[in-house]
Amino acid sequence: MDISSYVLLSQEQALRRRMDVVANNIANMNTVGFKREQPVFREYVEQTDGAVKAAEKTSFVLDYGAVHDASNGAFQPTGNPLDVMIDGPGYLAVQAGDGTTAYTRAGYVKVLESGELATSGGQVILGEGGKPIKIPPEEAGKVNVHADGTVMGENGPLGRIAVTVFDNEAVVDPRGNDMFTGTGGRELPAAQTKLVSGGVEGSNVNAIVETTDMMQILRAYQTSQSLSNSMSDLRKSAIDKLGRVS
Repeated sequence: MDISSYVLLSQEQALRRRMDVVANNIANMNTVGFKREQPVFREYVEQTDGAVKAAEKTSFVLDYGAVHDASNGAFQPTGNPLDVMIDGPGYLAVQAGDGTTAYTRAGYVKVLESGELATSGGQVILGEGGKPIKIPPEEAGKVNVHADGTVMGENGPLGRIAVTVFDNEAVVDPRGNDMFTGTGGRELPAAQTKLVSGGVEGSNVNAIVETTDMMQILRAYQTSQSLSNSMSDLRKSAIDKLGRVS
């Protein structure tokens, strides 16, 4: 296999990666709090021992990972006063099943039998300082969430839902079940916290954009295949001519 074939192969692998990401975005169009992803590629230039000066450097396409779009999705009212949407950057901190701290934008909130606020998946929501928020039995069904995250009962505040932000979104990675992992986050103070109660944040995936990307990827792959076939025909023609000369 010559250098040109390796270059085309690297491009086709990158196109496959793009298609996987687009397909995942489309599959999560209706997933609450989902953030669309976009692959990141970079050029890899390799020194070769080519006899021709222009062929001493060969440029390949390398998969550099994926980043997620942190822009807000649309507000979806649910009628549950405990459900919240974060208006702006940040995540709700939750206690994952393995005991570690995870983060989510899916704002479905319920009260566990133990009285703790939790997500729809049962992960305990962490308040200020990483502490759970407990609702007394007599207050169940009588609490609401203020814009600054304060959980207010009939007799006063019961705690405050913390919103954690990351100055570098590149450190935030999806871990499944609408949750993310991240390091170096900081809690927003009440004055900077903006929650909208009574609903959740929908996915920020745009079906038209993703479908257009998918069509562009298919066309690029077809072009790459056409180039590959053309080079194969050239090699066959060259071998045939060399055979006749011999």
